[in-house]
Amino acid sequence: MRGLFNKILPAVQATVTRASEAESIVKELFGLAGIEFGGTKPGDITVHDARFYERVLRDASVGFGEAYMEGWWETDALDTTIDKIMRANLKQKLTGSWRMRALTVKAVMMNLQAKTRSGASVEAHYDIGNDLYTRMLDERMVYTCGYWKNAKTLTEAQEAKLDLVCRKAGLKPGMRVLDLGCGWGGLASWAAEKYGCSVLGVTLSKDQVSLGNELWGAKGKKLDVELRLCDYRDVQGKFDRVLSVGMMEHVGPKNHRTMMETIDRCMVDDGVAVVHTIANNRSLRHGTPWIEKYIFPNAVAPSLAQIGRALEGLFVLEDLHNIGPDYDPTLMAWWDNFDRTYGEISNKYDRRFYLMWKFYLLAAAGASRSRDGQLYQVVLTKTGRVQPDHARAI
Repeated sequence: MRGLFNKILPAVQATVTRASEAESIVKELFGLAGIEFGGTKPGDITVHDARFYERVLRDASVGFGEAYMEGWWETDALDTTIDKIMRANLKQKLTGSWRMRALTVKAVMMNLQAKTRSGASVEAHYDIGNDLYTRMLDERMVYTCGYWKNAKTLTEAQEAKLDLVCRKAGLKPGMRVLDLGCGWGGLASWAAEKYGCSVLGVTLSKDQVSLGNELWGAKGKKLDVELRLCDYRDVQGKFDRVLSVGMMEHVGPKNHRTMMETIDRCMVDDGVAVVHTIANNRSLRHGTPWIEKYIFPNAVAPSLAQIGRALEGLFVLEDLHNIGPDYDPTLMAWWDNFDRTYGEISNKYDRRFYLMWKFYLLAAAGASRSRDGQLYQVVLTKTGRVQPDHARAI
């Protein structure tokens, strides 16, 4: 018995030492961001399971997010916690182990957003239930950054954004408009209803097409809008204007050029394109591992350099507008809506989903607040066209 105890004791002592070291390291790192464990400041962390520390060191963003989903830790202001983490650049200090390297290898070796893969990636996020999105979003079902310059509510911010895009594009009655990555058709409906355009929207989400056509088609507002289940690469025809709001962050670095070539092929020579996309401050091959795993599979926002390379030789960049800070209030409004109405759908989306969705929305708000990500709107024309006087419609 004594011999068995002598064999077990070193392993137990090593485990205790390792756990203590992990706790010390994590507390020191988070201290650099002004985050205390057991503190009372907004964004401080309370740990309920001591395994949290080793998990964060081992799995970085995946471990941090999963531990939150499992109730191992909490905070009174998750958006503030993430804001502080980003400002202290902790994500560069906590890179994890094999997960990040595995994602990088996959991104280099494979086209993660190829046609054969894109449908499943879209379905994993956008087809989880319209009952969730109708409660979280505004009346037009707009799931992209609002424009809060003169807005006080989510509805006002989204309508201001839709109109900003339409004015930058110079929409006029009778124009034929292509909406790449149309979502539930919020922008398409605005362009048809307010500007008298005929709009074709394409998406790979079955739920979006079904509800969008119901809202804006013969059963709804009877607008000149058609939402079609179609890969953007397969669109045929010519359009006076091409709009893309919230799709470029999903197409992946290997397909940025293909997206721009699609716009070029589908747009008339004197047309105008407006592309609205979340953007990274650095050129990346893949997204954050936790976001990749739980929220947006295979999505990675482009950098300004990647956008520039994608449009080189095809388009003139008429205007570049960064409304990145507006994502913070947009995400907070979505969180408020989701949190307020969650009880109505809790039978379908369990507590773990609730915490996952909370982590997603509030972490994204904190990242936006710290300027870790941007939101670019670019106005594009073909070489030789007279510069449109409406390109800057701020």
